[in-house]
Amino acid sequence: MGTHRGRLVLATTIMGSGIALLDGTVVNVALPTIGRELGAQLSGLQWVVNAYALTLAALILLGGSLGDRFGRRRVYAVGVGAFGLASIACALSPSIELLVAARAVQGVGAALLVPGSLAILQASFHPDDRMAAIGAWTGLLGVASASGPVVGGWLVDLDWRWAFWLNVPLCAAVIVLASRAVPESRNAGADHSFDAAGVVLAAAGLGGVTYALTVAPEQPGVLSIGAGVVGVAALATFVQRERRTAHPLVPPRLFANRVFTAVNVVTLLVYAGLSAALLFVVLFLQVSGGWSALAAGAATLPLSVVMLLLASRFGGLATRHGPRRYMTGGTLVAAAGFVLLAFAPRHPSYVLHVLPGMTLVGLGLSMTVAPLTGTVLAAAPDELAGTASGVNNAVSRTAGLVAVAALPPLVGLGGAAYADPALLAPAYRAAMLVCAGLVALGAVVTVVGLAVGRERTEPKCAAQPHLDLTAR
Repeated sequence: MGTHRGRLVLATTIMGSGIALLDGTVVNVALPTIGRELGAQLSGLQWVVNAYALTLAALILLGGSLGDRFGRRRVYAVGVGAFGLASIACALSPSIELLVAARAVQGVGAALLVPGSLAILQASFHPDDRMAAIGAWTGLLGVASASGPVVGGWLVDLDWRWAFWLNVPLCAAVIVLASRAVPESRNAGADHSFDAAGVVLAAAGLGGVTYALTVAPEQPGVLSIGAGVVGVAALATFVQRERRTAHPLVPPRLFANRVFTAVNVVTLLVYAGLSAALLFVVLFLQVSGGWSALAAGAATLPLSVVMLLLASRFGGLATRHGPRRYMTGGTLVAAAGFVLLAFAPRHPSYVLHVLPGMTLVGLGLSMTVAPLTGTVLAAAPDELAGTASGVNNAVSRTAGLVAVAALPPLVGLGGAAYADPALLAPAYRAAMLVCAGLVALGAVVTVVGLAVGRERTEPKCAAQPHLDLTAR
């Protein structure tokens, strides 16, 4: 940690992961502006988010295994390069269809770089410094998360295309740093076979279901319904294949552990509620409240700041006292924050109607996220700790993918209705209450699934020299 090269390796991994994190925040803030300039319906804006999330969620486990096989630095650099090239395509997109296609390619690049980031830290640093390096990585990414809404809002007010142009020089810098500072590493004990058919089935399943949820409310017909049927069938086939193949993408024995299964269900509920809620908040503040993109983006800043300040603290408390009480309390506190946000008036005051709710959501997530991730890792066998982390990451992203596709039609919002303040306001309120219910349900699953005496929170995988960490 104290060497010049160590600092360069750390900077390289933080910059690459930070680009992907910042891009997602900026795109959420830019959606209303993109919709106006490209003449997009709500389904098109949903696909701007979902195309990226779909390819990332479907391929993130494969990205980690490719790094083991072909070299973590190489695959990381390829992912960053693909992300940068796709960003150029996004910035130049003349239509919503081309923008969605470019966002899908961005997701492929992110699927290669996201798991590679922590894997590089794991392979590059001395065992005594690994946890310190990972802690620095987490904290500095929190700074990127906190600054994302403000930077994004400022760029969108200038021109939404600058939100994508910003990625290009940053990606180039990461590739140069990686080639000069990051040592190449491979996992000599890794299985060089990977489940290509499983990857295809997972992508087809998620794509079909997401397409059906997004398109069917506006254009019900054979195509949308057929896509949903194909998607469900592909996911069912994926589950069956993973149970029978010799080289599963997701080893079924992971889910034989009650705690592992329960915490992944909590992850699904929490991130579904969070992803949909943040989408609705920025739409509501801009369309109904009349706020600028910069102001709407900055409104979410307390959430990131509170997490930056408190997440590591609650992680330490959960290690000493067990995660159950913090995950239960955290999900309930976050749900209360969503309820407060739900009852904001059509023209909200930031101090009275937005700040309290966002602060509560940030506090709740600070209490929840670190214990949740640590429990998932501790519940898995040592030899599957990296895979367990990748599974949890994929679950969180899939949750956001499905929630963003499904919730707008469920609350009666479709077509161009998102641009009508009178129609958006009641849909926003209903959506926020649904999100609060999802997160509160996570508290119930925590109480039932993490029975006293079954909790194990030691992050044992952190000290394993041959395991890849692909935590969020």
